[in-house]
Amino acid sequence: MAVLTHEAIVSELDSGRLRIEPLKDDQVGAASVDLTLGDEIRVIAQEVTPIDLWEDADFRNYTQVLDLAEPFILQPGVTIHGITRERITLPDDLCGFLEGRSRFARLGLMIHVTSAFVQPGVSNRQVLEMSNVSSRPLRIHAGVRLCQLVLMRTEGRGVYTGRYAVQEGLR
Repeated sequence: MAVLTHEAIVSELDSGRLRIEPLKDDQVGAASVDLTLGDEIRVIAQEVTPIDLWEDADFRNYTQVLDLAEPFILQPGVTIHGITRERITLPDDLCGFLEGRSRFARLGLMIHVTSAFVQPGVSNRQVLEMSNVSSRPLRIHAGVRLCQLVLMRTEGRGVYTGRYAVQEGLR
């Protein structure tokens, strides 16, 4: 697998094989595409009862969706879900990784705890597992370019059809 650079990303976008909507030209960097936080977040309910982690565990049973019309204060040690404003559509021979941007990581914002992989063949918005690992609260705003998508060519072809193949929002 090889990481796509600016020229290859633009070529894939121009051909229509790769679609990122909406997208401004200045979001495409040297070897990644900046993505913005959408207008809603999902917050884990603060309870002391443990959550059992079985195969059928569903995060929706323990969380609530909040509108991000006003900034959200992310407290230290807390994890929330965000979702990208952009819809990512990958062909069956491209995959990607979501990465935090260093300017925010240096302030303690982690964008993905464990599931940063974007499967080939997806066409959805990407959920961001956002955690505050700093000692200070962080104010989260909709529309900010919080992460970047690094794209790679696959060896072979595949299309993801799993549990999260369709992600249009956090509801």
